[in-house]
Amino acid sequence: MRGNWRSKLSVLVGASALAFSAVTATPALADDAPEAPLEVQVPADVEIVEGIAPEPGTEVPFPVGGTETTGTADAVASAMAAPPSNTCLGATAAYGSSGCFQHNGDIVWAGDTKKDGMSAAIGVYTDYGRAEAVCINKLGVNTWATCNKDYRETGNVRLRVLRYDGDTGKFYQPEAWSGWIPVDGEY
Repeated sequence: MRGNWRSKLSVLVGASALAFSAVTATPALADDAPEAPLEVQVPADVEIVEGIAPEPGTEVPFPVGGTETTGTADAVASAMAAPPSNTCLGATAAYGSSGCFQHNGDIVWAGDTKKDGMSAAIGVYTDYGRAEAVCINKLGVNTWATCNKDYRETGNVRLRVLRYDGDTGKFYQPEAWSGWIPVDGEY
């Protein structure tokens, strides 16, 4: 009898913990505005790479909605959304930022989707111990920026999508993570 009571209590505690974690760990959707930016800690030795506008005519991973633009006319014109491309993997989005990994050339794409004074930031982690790098899109809202990196072809990368405040050098939530993406593009 006593063992049966303990097993029922164990099931009840486990179910309660699962329900609590589901309620408290639900990530913000890409269009959900945060109540207030919450700072995220990143390693002090993280390499911050400022993304560049893709060459004019380059297909971007997927359109960044809206018509607001900021930044120089040339940078905005070349970074605006174009038809979707099938070569970008691990598409991940959180409020104000979208990102993916293009295995042809090891290119990280960072899309800024909200006019809020912050930049899109796409952190890249590897499964083989390479130091983290973050690709920052400072081109303005509704633009894409690229960071060209060189990763080991036998490895995997994982993306972390955040917001970045260039004035303070701090990163903010909401954030989202991709799954592991093979560098060679073959799942």
